[in-house]
Amino acid sequence: MSIILRASNIVKHFHNPLPSRVLDNVSFEVRAGEFLSLQGRSGSGKSTLLYILSTMDTDYEGEMEICGERTTGQPKSRLAALRNERIGFVFQFHYLLPEFTVLQNVMLPAQKLGRYPEKQIRERALAKLELLGVADQAYKLSSRLSGGQQQRVAIARALINDPAIIMGDEPTGNLDSKNAKLVQTIFRDLAHKQGQTLIIVTHDDDFARATDRTIFLSDGRTVDDPYHSAAPATVSA
Repeated sequence: MSIILRASNIVKHFHNPLPSRVLDNVSFEVRAGEFLSLQGRSGSGKSTLLYILSTMDTDYEGEMEICGERTTGQPKSRLAALRNERIGFVFQFHYLLPEFTVLQNVMLPAQKLGRYPEKQIRERALAKLELLGVADQAYKLSSRLSGGQQQRVAIARALINDPAIIMGDEPTGNLDSKNAKLVQTIFRDLAHKQGQTLIIVTHDDDFARATDRTIFLSDGRTVDDPYHSAAPATVSA
């Protein structure tokens, strides 16, 4: 399988209130169709690492590459375009616009990208909602959905531009156990049946066990995967 993302010797410092090294020479590769989790105790650097991987944080040392394109040192305008083309985001809170319908929310990233005509964007959005099992909610205001439904809509929105990678920051952290399990299953099906690559920050050990591989951070460095003893040896620090 091809390499979708490569991080090489990533170092990140914080300077407030005191200078500290948050990430310490973190290196790894992510392959197409891999369902990867990032774990670590509070303050270990996992969310910081995700924001570097997503190109939203550019203040780091080391090298980053997505789909063969070097992202380190690229201008902000190119990074913004790359995020919209290549990366879909799912967060702990869904960030749907409450005054918009479900369908309108899902269509927004494709409208911003401008790659497809409006009719095709609408068809693509409905297809993603069907994939996530919420097509019957398409014309409701997003504010009228349950929390679990809203998160599924957020996943559909993340998929609308067919991104190379879905990145998530605690996407099940605001859900009850039933809906958390459902989202976990959706992600696993996306990876194993649709070939979607996912990189998910999670504090949930059960969620991490269900992924293909876990990168566990401790004091800014990677340590042995605690869940997948047969995980591929593509992580180093």
